[in-house]
Amino acid sequence: MKLSDFDFDLPEDLIATRPASPRSAARMLVADGDALTDTHVGDLLTWLSPGDRLVLNDTKVIPARLSGLRHRVSAEGETAAKIEVTLLDPRADGTWSSLLKPMKKIKIGEEIVFSQDLTAELVGKEDGQGMLRFNLVGDDFDAALAEAGMMPLPPYIAAKRPADAQDKEDYQTVWARHSGAVAAPTASLHFDAPLLEALRNRGVQFTYVTLHVGAGTFLPVKVEDVTSHKMHAEWGQVSAEAAAEINATKAAGGRVIPVGTTALRLIESAARSGQVEPWEGETDIFIYPGFTFHAADALMTNFHLPKSTLLMLISALMGQERVRDIYAHAVKNCYRFFSYGDASLLLPHGAKTPQK
Repeated sequence: MKLSDFDFDLPEDLIATRPASPRSAARMLVADGDALTDTHVGDLLTWLSPGDRLVLNDTKVIPARLSGLRHRVSAEGETAAKIEVTLLDPRADGTWSSLLKPMKKIKIGEEIVFSQDLTAELVGKEDGQGMLRFNLVGDDFDAALAEAGMMPLPPYIAAKRPADAQDKEDYQTVWARHSGAVAAPTASLHFDAPLLEALRNRGVQFTYVTLHVGAGTFLPVKVEDVTSHKMHAEWGQVSAEAAAEINATKAAGGRVIPVGTTALRLIESAARSGQVEPWEGETDIFIYPGFTFHAADALMTNFHLPKSTLLMLISALMGQERVRDIYAHAVKNCYRFFSYGDASLLLPHGAKTPQK
């Protein structure tokens, strides 16, 4: 299985830099068995049935991108260097692993000042990352970070425009609860309060799980034999209640539909025994064609990067040839791609007849 098997031509102007407004107005391509239907996220009501269960990732994105100054006094006087920081993961010792640019401008033991309230000391360097210890913890840290930080937009958006205040709302799901992600579960960004209420009224059920999406989700695959790719690890939790809800839906004949690849990867990590079990820890599950699904019956997701592990995941669900057809249709019909882009609803076994 070659990396080139997952390549396609994507026009630059199809990369979305802002989301649709309102959220549920985004377009949605439904792949229903062998059929393709152009619709909108708000039309989910016609494709989901009472007893279906959406699995939602309730992680909360932190404003992990910071800009600060490193001050230094030398014989020539006081100098300052601008340091850009992207927080990656909190560590057990209380430090944060981070990307620092330029790393060469700061030494271990030096301090970066981000705001009047927030500073951090560089306490170590390893594997191209810096270990930062902040002057605040807990709620005080969260408040100072919210004030000083910006949302960590994906590289393909950040290359086109800087993050701004609007992204603090746009790049967060309406049900975000547990802080820890440095990237959003972007398929979930299409949901707003009116759509959730309408789905509840239709009898669609919801289960919340937590996977803290890491910056590794944007790492490229660098090996030609994709089966040898090593996935990054992300922390997740499936509660006993969530596992019971998912298993009950499957037992009753309803469909389990994760919203986003993060929710799918998590529940499949918890279902390797054949059914979903309570689970907590780091998962580096890599889903590519040939994978056996035990939990997910379908998937709602955005349109993904060429040669990405996410494209491999949906190819495992739908089949490689089918995904080529889906993406060719999406490009031809100018669907918007990536984190702020449009959605797809992937139904590998076909849907029940949509309700009109």
